[in-house]
Amino acid sequence: MKLGQMISMDAGDMLSPELSSIFASLRDRADFMPARQLDKVLAEQWGKDWRKQFRRFEPRPVAAASIGQVHRALTRDGRKLAIKVQYPGVANSIDSDVDNVATLLKVSGLLPKELDIAPLLAAAKQQLHEEADYRREGEQMQLYAARLQGNADFIVPRLDSELTCDRILAMSFEDGIPIESLVDEPQELRDTVFERCIRLVARELFEFQVMQTDPNFANFRYKRGESGQPGQVVLLDFGATRDVAPDIVQAYRRLMEAGLLSDTDGIRTEAVAAGFMSSAVIERHSNRVNRMICIITNEMSADAPFDFGDRRFVPLLRNEGMEIAKDRATWHLPPAETLFVQRKISGTALLGARLKAKANVRRIIEETLQNTV
Repeated sequence: MKLGQMISMDAGDMLSPELSSIFASLRDRADFMPARQLDKVLAEQWGKDWRKQFRRFEPRPVAAASIGQVHRALTRDGRKLAIKVQYPGVANSIDSDVDNVATLLKVSGLLPKELDIAPLLAAAKQQLHEEADYRREGEQMQLYAARLQGNADFIVPRLDSELTCDRILAMSFEDGIPIESLVDEPQELRDTVFERCIRLVARELFEFQVMQTDPNFANFRYKRGESGQPGQVVLLDFGATRDVAPDIVQAYRRLMEAGLLSDTDGIRTEAVAAGFMSSAVIERHSNRVNRMICIITNEMSADAPFDFGDRRFVPLLRNEGMEIAKDRATWHLPPAETLFVQRKISGTALLGARLKAKANVRRIIEETLQNTV
């Protein structure tokens, strides 16, 4: 399901609209627990008289994904809550599920035997265990809210610490529409909302040095403003929040600085230093790498709005990349922590493509780097 959620973020470069829609159902419309099983989980976590804490608890979830499902509830004192309930046995199956994926990769021959995926598998297990730790997620949600205190562009749910336990996360219920549904809104609104998302990712990396690394579109909703007031982006799901090591932050800073200068040699050097590619790729496919860098810098470095909905450059990058990928001797895995960061950055770009939004990326990067020296 995690894999399907990532695939569903495709911006039309690989999947047909019909197939993309099927994968999109994995974001928050997965199969949910039968009522009897749900009651058993709630009784185990809250006690047999758990219903006495609520005026209303909706048994049908408003969302269901890979680790748990979310219910709306109304407390005795009138607070509207979102209650995330973890599926039974999920936490205990993580290690075996990841090992099964590793076995499939080995048996299928999709990856060269020389490619060591053990560090990546270990990191995947660690992050999934962290996502299954609802007490940790509640703490991360509170810390994230503190970082954004006073910022009216975003809403972070408020934790209900009394009702939160090992397998249940209770928080304020925040209304909103799916963020990708803004595709039908005026261009100005799409651009404004998406620019906020880019600026937030830049702050996560260079200022907070803490990042919510899961870019699943279901983790972002939009709450319309009242009486002509601007709306807000609702941020959900902080299970994949993790610290970004200072050396990773500095590697991205050097890479961005080289990109702003359109310094091909500098970009190439920093990409290898950061672990994005191996030195063997540079040695064996230097011309293709240079062409890819040229395409990216030409598209992204102009001091003007970049149209994320214009995907004409993507096939050019894909064709060069696929030719390099045919040389399996140059295959290389970046550090796991870098991959988590890059997952969020790439996922945010895919959101921009889905919204057909425009944003001045160069200016955002310049301002963020200046403000976080």
